[in-house]
Amino acid sequence: MDENAAMSPELQIQGRTARITLRRPEMANKLLPQDLGRLRAHIAQVNAAPEVLVLILQSDGKHFCSGYDIAEIANSQNAGSSFGEMVDALEQCRAVTIAAIQGGVFGGATDMALACDFRVGGTNSQMFMPAARLGLHFYRSGLERYVTRLGLDTAKRLFLTAEKLDARAMQDCGFLTHLADGADIAHEVDRLQALLAGMAPLALLGMKQHLNAIARGRADAAAMDAAVQATIASADLQEGGAAWREKREPRFTGR
Repeated sequence: MDENAAMSPELQIQGRTARITLRRPEMANKLLPQDLGRLRAHIAQVNAAPEVLVLILQSDGKHFCSGYDIAEIANSQNAGSSFGEMVDALEQCRAVTIAAIQGGVFGGATDMALACDFRVGGTNSQMFMPAARLGLHFYRSGLERYVTRLGLDTAKRLFLTAEKLDARAMQDCGFLTHLADGADIAHEVDRLQALLAGMAPLALLGMKQHLNAIARGRADAAAMDAAVQATIASADLQEGGAAWREKREPRFTGR
């Protein structure tokens, strides 16, 4: 195995939780061209595993990710293998996704984080988007993600000024959905993972899908109604009601 393959993103699945780990800590987990296909393959594997309810995107080392290798930027826009298509696949992942943002998140990696449903940071988290400083016009779906997640004014602030934000500012603008008390974010990530993994699968995954569609202006009323009716007819709804009345934890089966 060559060195690049040994440091490519790794997928681990355990029960209801999958973890994709970025493994180039000495490069602040910079992404290389070959990583894009590997990440899409991992996401596809998660999508094909019906038992997985939660996917955590995490990294080794001090920083979450420094984005795509600027020296390879021309290779990041090829149709069928572009950086944006990889991030879109992450946003569309069937499982609920958590970005575990320790340290810095920079450039295109900020869009990867925004593609996740939840973003957990610590007191040493920081971010910036240097596209304008580098002379790069960001791709369409990434701009749309910034606007739908953070609002137009914040998207302009981050893209057009390349301003760096610390952890508190990241939370204030909505980039971080959760902020741990200190630099160690593992406990907060694990708490959120356990909370999500304990939810009813049909409701959890269905609402994730349709909330994202609403945000993109692509809501499908018929599909949404079908999802509602599926939960009404489900054994999990009966179990949820029984657990509520009996003051116990529910035992959901996804049926």
